[in-house]
Amino acid sequence: MAKLSTKDLKYLNSKNGLKLFLGDEEIEISKVIKTVKYETRLKTLQEELIKLQHWVTNNDEKIVVIFEGRDAAGKGGAIRRITQHLNPREFRVVALPKPTDEEVGQWYFQRYINQLPREGKIVFFDRSWYNRAVVEPVNGFCTEEEYKTFMNQVNEFERMISESGIRLIKFYFSISKDEQIKRFEDIKTSPQKKWKYSSVDQKAIEFWDKYTDYKNKMFEKTNTIIAPWIIVKANRKMKARIEAIEHILDIIPYDPKDKSVIEHIEIEEKGEN
Repeated sequence: MAKLSTKDLKYLNSKNGLKLFLGDEEIEISKVIKTVKYETRLKTLQEELIKLQHWVTNNDEKIVVIFEGRDAAGKGGAIRRITQHLNPREFRVVALPKPTDEEVGQWYFQRYINQLPREGKIVFFDRSWYNRAVVEPVNGFCTEEEYKTFMNQVNEFERMISESGIRLIKFYFSISKDEQIKRFEDIKTSPQKKWKYSSVDQKAIEFWDKYTDYKNKMFEKTNTIIAPWIIVKANRKMKARIEAIEHILDIIPYDPKDKSVIEHIEIEEKGEN
């Protein structure tokens, strides 16, 4: 085993480190250190998020953060860590179900406009209007004409909401095919998670290349100066969550901001899509 640093020993002897050891006698030291580092970093960033939320409320700001990515990419888990200690009265998480018959007959963006934040609020979209850019055409849930109409309108839609005062952040969580397969197996065998495995998920591996094709078209068309995509490599869940929070804190000009806290941790990962 490699020699442990003073900081590593501090992590191991911390309350969380000792709790992990007591909870699992077979856990590896490296995993304990990694987990405690993550929890320590997460706590620090969450404290900054609280400051950000206060700034949003006090200055009547409007924030929209959307999370896109393949099924099981970790979007929901990231949102839960971001919102864990925020005031629930000042934010909403939106995960819209299948549109109703009435909504199908409306302008596509209308159901999303109804979810946009009023002054002093933050809205997190667990999947967004970009369903029509990837999920719907891949699975045959929209026509080719509806897809083309969306792609022709989405940049203008985002320009309009940005000019109305909404700060828009777009995340795409990227995972590899092997990682998606592994996560699906974990979900299917978990009594607590198997409800998440949908009919769309069942076809995700079969349609992998088709998803990739539409994803690339989405990036090419909608990665704009006004609303650029932030691609988060998400094979490692803890790293992805930290990186997403760092980006939010970096982009939003809240005050007071502790810039020493916000530092991107670059760890190379291969094969994500």
